[in-house]
Amino acid sequence: MPRTVAPWEIKRELRIKAEDATDTAYGHTPEERPAEEYIRYGVINLDKPAGPTSHEVAAWLKKIMHLTRIGHGGTLDPKVTGVLPIALEDATKVVQALLYSGKEYVCVMKLHGDSEEDRVKRILEEFEDVIYQRPPLRASVKRQLRTRRIYYIDFLEKDGRNVLFKVGCEGGTYIRKLCYDIGEILGTGAHMQELRRTRAGPFIEGSNDMVTLHEVAYWFAEWEKEKDEKILRKFIQPMETALTLVPKIVVRDSAVDALCHGANLTAPGILSVETGIKKGSLTAVFTLKGEAIALAKALFSTEEILDMEHGTVALLQRVLMPRGTYPKAWKSGTAK
Repeated sequence: MPRTVAPWEIKRELRIKAEDATDTAYGHTPEERPAEEYIRYGVINLDKPAGPTSHEVAAWLKKIMHLTRIGHGGTLDPKVTGVLPIALEDATKVVQALLYSGKEYVCVMKLHGDSEEDRVKRILEEFEDVIYQRPPLRASVKRQLRTRRIYYIDFLEKDGRNVLFKVGCEGGTYIRKLCYDIGEILGTGAHMQELRRTRAGPFIEGSNDMVTLHEVAYWFAEWEKEKDEKILRKFIQPMETALTLVPKIVVRDSAVDALCHGANLTAPGILSVETGIKKGSLTAVFTLKGEAIALAKALFSTEEILDMEHGTVALLQRVLMPRGTYPKAWKSGTAK
């Protein structure tokens, strides 16, 4: 059975609907935002250490960088290490997009009895599908039965009763519970021994932009001293990075301010659309400069949007850009 394609494995293309130019007098490309805005709309690909909770790590960063708001993309247990996306100030609005972007982990599972390697491999493969899970007692969410998709489980190594595997899964999957269920099917019992998150949506382990708490503290202190914006770019990325895996719709400058005021997106304002958009799916609305304007719920597919000349295309879910960034060019409650 072919495995389900993970969000980061989906290939998208930008389809042009209309042509237009952008006015350089308004907005900035994400990488060229002034320092204060770069922090305000920034995200950090943090390598969480073992020991503190995700909330404690976020609180430390908030104190180190003198911030008023901070958020993280997916809670990790205290002993778990790895990728923990951190959203700064107004960039916290993009955190919900990471819920749709999937996660990847490398796990050491401890079997409670002996089992042949081939049998372990076969059982792991059986979990590559939609599975049912009830969050564990210690979870911070309601303990109700729910489904989660396992994109893949790749067996890596077995040493005695220790099994090393890599799993790509939908956000909100409990790997501790997954190990327990695998142990039940094997008939030996099992528990999660060690866990490291290697991907959270577009943020991955081993990339040049991944930093530790100590590196953030060092580089931020250097920036406060030198005020060189190049230093900020060593450890902070534009919030648009978090939306890399979300299908995009690009709009005219004249549509931007209406969207910032909460208007729904209509067909005349659209310049290009990425492939793979389906009715009801989450989309990200962008400017021609590559700035994120809002998150929206698509009412039509990519192909349908490209053929539309009038009507509402997407319902706004979350506005990301402040009002007034682009000039007002609208009269009604829709972005045209």
